[in-house]
Amino acid sequence: MSQKSPAPLLYADTHASADMLYFGRVEVHDPFIALGVGGRTITVQSALEFGRVKKTSAFDVVLPREKWLARAQEIYGPKAGVAEIIATLAGHYRLRHFRVPDDFPGSLYVKLTQHGLKLAFADGMMFPEREIKTDWEAACIREGNRLCTVGYAVAERILRAAQIKGRALVHRGKPLTSESLRFALETAISEQGGNPQDTIVAGGNQACDPHDRGSGPLRPHELIIIDIFPRVVKTGYFGDMTRTYLKGRPSEEQRKLVATVRKAQLAATRTIRAGVDGRAVHKACTDCFAAAGYITRQTKDGAVGFIHGTGHGLGLAVHDPGRMSPAVSYPLKKGSVMTVEPGLYYPGLGGCRWEDVVQVTATGTKPLSKHPYNWEIR
Repeated sequence: MSQKSPAPLLYADTHASADMLYFGRVEVHDPFIALGVGGRTITVQSALEFGRVKKTSAFDVVLPREKWLARAQEIYGPKAGVAEIIATLAGHYRLRHFRVPDDFPGSLYVKLTQHGLKLAFADGMMFPEREIKTDWEAACIREGNRLCTVGYAVAERILRAAQIKGRALVHRGKPLTSESLRFALETAISEQGGNPQDTIVAGGNQACDPHDRGSGPLRPHELIIIDIFPRVVKTGYFGDMTRTYLKGRPSEEQRKLVATVRKAQLAATRTIRAGVDGRAVHKACTDCFAAAGYITRQTKDGAVGFIHGTGHGLGLAVHDPGRMSPAVSYPLKKGSVMTVEPGLYYPGLGGCRWEDVVQVTATGTKPLSKHPYNWEIR
């Protein structure tokens, strides 16, 4: 931690704050206090969490909340709470200035300033070093992507077993739905140590809205997008992969769409290296789509074509620092981990997205995900 900047101060739970999980490397489900003092990381924990956090976290010092609440009550009275505990700690460690994340609780901010503390917002990343992943972190993300492949193996097995009956897919005597396919693949991921949430299994026109989770019957001869982004329970790191499928016989237009998206993904991946602007990676995709005749435009019912960025950072958050989109200049950093996920979406024809994960190197990329692109299932 730099001594030139104010000491970090956080108050959050680790589900809401990837910064907090990064800072202490331990899961705590209720908001708690953490701060940095002279290069050491310190937290205040209740009796419920004290022993576990002391044994399993990366915090240098774990303080008992009950003791520090009593101290705060001696100074501020019986109604002392979180703000007063922090103010008491600040006095003990002779700190008056803190750096806080941009989502720091507003009411707590007001109370602390009333106690004479000076708080500066991070105005961006609380811990810029979060963007650069160590070998251990890259391995954690690779494990998250392995869990994705567990889900895809289940989805492919079910789609192969499903029967085409008219405009329906039938599996084990029942219509195959987005919900049933999602449940099956998420169950398999959970059994292997993942926590999959909000998985997308969207077919037909539903797949043309990239964040539609999908609902109802899946249809034969329609493109189905499956986007899985599980959290590894043991480490907190995410995987994030997308595959596109079709059960039945695709049209030539569908084949062209799918092949073009894969070509764009390869072009984007070849463009990535340390120092390259994320906008250049996105342009590699748009150039590929334009050359194939795929136009992005706004219609009365919404946008069609390539309607999102090419990729984002991945780590302790699904959307970690790092962007590859036309909206903002973002030079890619060596060691950062990025998704590469171009897509095309045209209602009536369908949607396709391919997504993989890479770590940025000085000369290119290192893959952190792997699964076949065998999308036609008969």
